[in-house]
Amino acid sequence: MKKIIALITLLLIILAGCGKNEKTTDNGNAQNNDKEEVTLKVASLIPPMTDVLELVKPKLAEEGINLEIVVLGDNVQPNSALAAGEVDANFFQHVPFMEQFNANNDAELVPIVPIYFANYGIYSKEYNSMDELPEGAVIAIANDVSNIDRSLALLAQHDVITLKEKTGPYYTKADIIDNPKNYKFEEVDLLMLARMYDDADAVFMYPAYATPLGLTPKSDALLTEGTENDFAITLIARKDNADWEPIQKLAEAMTSPEVRKFFEENFGETAIPAF
Repeated sequence: MKKIIALITLLLIILAGCGKNEKTTDNGNAQNNDKEEVTLKVASLIPPMTDVLELVKPKLAEEGINLEIVVLGDNVQPNSALAAGEVDANFFQHVPFMEQFNANNDAELVPIVPIYFANYGIYSKEYNSMDELPEGAVIAIANDVSNIDRSLALLAQHDVITLKEKTGPYYTKADIIDNPKNYKFEEVDLLMLARMYDDADAVFMYPAYATPLGLTPKSDALLTEGTENDFAITLIARKDNADWEPIQKLAEAMTSPEVRKFFEENFGETAIPAF
């Protein structure tokens, strides 16, 4: 009789343990099922920016983050939308361009992580080198102060022009103290630079705009910038949401080995990883 009672007690203990484990499992599943999906809105413009976001979207979905990519039509809207809280982050610009927006709009956009260097260069449809550009040649440059600064600095780096010592945040055309061939600089909207390829003697372009014209920095650019600069295309957020976990998860995904491999296999010299 004692043996039977002992066996029954042991059986009850085992059943109780199984029930407890099942309850724990059920609770764990319930907690996972109760986890709400978070939507993260990121504004962008063109490939490879949008390509990178599409690449990391499935990884974020595994973390319960629905990445909503908002493709906009110009280089003003992504910052305006971010500052207004219409999106949570953007991915299209370098930090000097962001700083210019902050200064002009009393905004508090902040860099999260640099992603890649867009190998900036100057291209010409008619001439094969800077030496061939004639006296008084027209060079098209973007009309925002950060890209004017960048274009002039690149020319000075290669001794095409001479600039006085920088005293403010940006070089301007007024800082040119020697222009031996009297080049003329025509300022146009950044998104219009590719159209100037047929009209100007030379034009500064990012790879994203040069590539559709069949141009690459290595083969076609008269001068290129490389990676020793502060102009990496960067994931940007606001000061009030920079530490938000979904944005930090996005930053982690965008600097993964998979993204590095994607750049190396698909873009090579035109988009160089900055991480």
